[in-house]
Parts: sequence; structure tokens; C-alpha cells
Amino acid sequence: MTNDSSIVAPVEGELLAGGLGRRMGGGDKPLNTLGGKPILDHVITRAAPQVDTLILNANGDSSRFSHYGLPVVADVIDGYAGPLAGILTGMEWAAEHVPDARWLVSFATDAPFFPENLTNRLVAACEEGQAQMACARSRDRSHPVFALWPIDLADDLRRAMVDEDMRKIDRWTGRYSIVSVVFDDEEGIDPFFNINRVEDLAAAEQLIRNRP
Repeated sequence: MTNDSSIVAPVEGELLAGGLGRRMGGGDKPLNTLGGKPILDHVITRAAPQVDTLILNANGDSSRFSHYGLPVVADVIDGYAGPLAGILTGMEWAAEHVPDARWLVSFATDAPFFPENLTNRLVAACEEGQAQMACARSRDRSHPVFALWPIDLADDLRRAMVDEDMRKIDRWTGRYSIVSVVFDDEEGIDPFFNINRVEDLAAAEQLIRNRP
């Protein structure tokens, strides 16, 4: 749970691992080893203290993640419909299981260096700017899977995905007020460096070795 006393309502956290990992040869990207342990271990270590509850969005046999002790929730939209399906899944899960939660914060599971104050800064930006959503940004690039989502828009998102075949995050978020939150490099590393290819995994390994 976050230590920021300004955040009162519970914040639901969601680890997005529902993709197919094609650029890594298929399989579960977050289970690749980085620094002697799965990438997912690094992600959970950073995400868990920032939220009140944490779930893992993943498709297929959930038993491969059972040792993490997290609820594993498959996409509520069939057909590997992309990150928006994962976000909808997290919203609907939170609405049912954490009914007093206002926000869902999503974390990519292939980016092991994201900021430890991500949630606090996204929530603060939404509340200060009276925006409906917040999205992380670094090096002049937006990172829409590292974002804060209002759970009460779950029905709107479901309608967009089912009735309009909406799949692009920016198409959906363009309907609402959204604030970008800029994060600086940490020790020269883009905090949202993500591992999409085998070469990225090697680069991340080198970054870990070079850290004090």
C-alpha cells in the first residue's frame, strides 16, 4: 500500500501480462530471467508497495503464476484484444472485488525499472489537474500502459470495445481529459525501458550489472 497520506481511497494495481510476446519468440516475456530472477519478480517488487491490492492479467493456464500468490485474471474480451482488454479486465475485477477503489493503475510486466513513486505521482496529477486519467511520459514518449484509470469508466470502455471494436488506447483516451506525467531518467536509464526483444533483455542485464 502506498505511504502517501493524500491518497485515501484504495488503489487497485494491475500487472499487464496478457500479450503473446511474439518479438521474444512467444511465451511469457515476464518469466524470462533478468539478474538471476524472472523479470516479473522485479516488476512485483516495484509495483506491490504502490497499491493496496495487486492482480496479474494473463491468459492461458494460470498455474504457471501460482507461486506469486496473486489473483490471475484472464482478459474479459476474447481474442487477445490488446492492452485495452487488460485494462477493462482490471477495472471490472476491481469494481467487483474492491468496490471502494476509485483508481486502477496499470503496470507493464516487461519494464523492470519503472519509478517507485509512479502511482503517487499519477494520482496527484489527476487530482491537481482535475483530469480523468493520467499517463506516464519519459524522453518525449508517452507510455499508455503505465497509466491511471478511473474504475467508474469500466462500462464505457466495455461498450467501446464490444460495440465499436475499439482496440487502440489513444483512440479511447482521446474522449476524456488526460494528463501526462513526466519522469526523468534514473541513473541515466529511461525508467520505462521495456524488454521487447532478446537484445533488450541483454541490455537490461548490462544495466543491472552496472548499477551500484
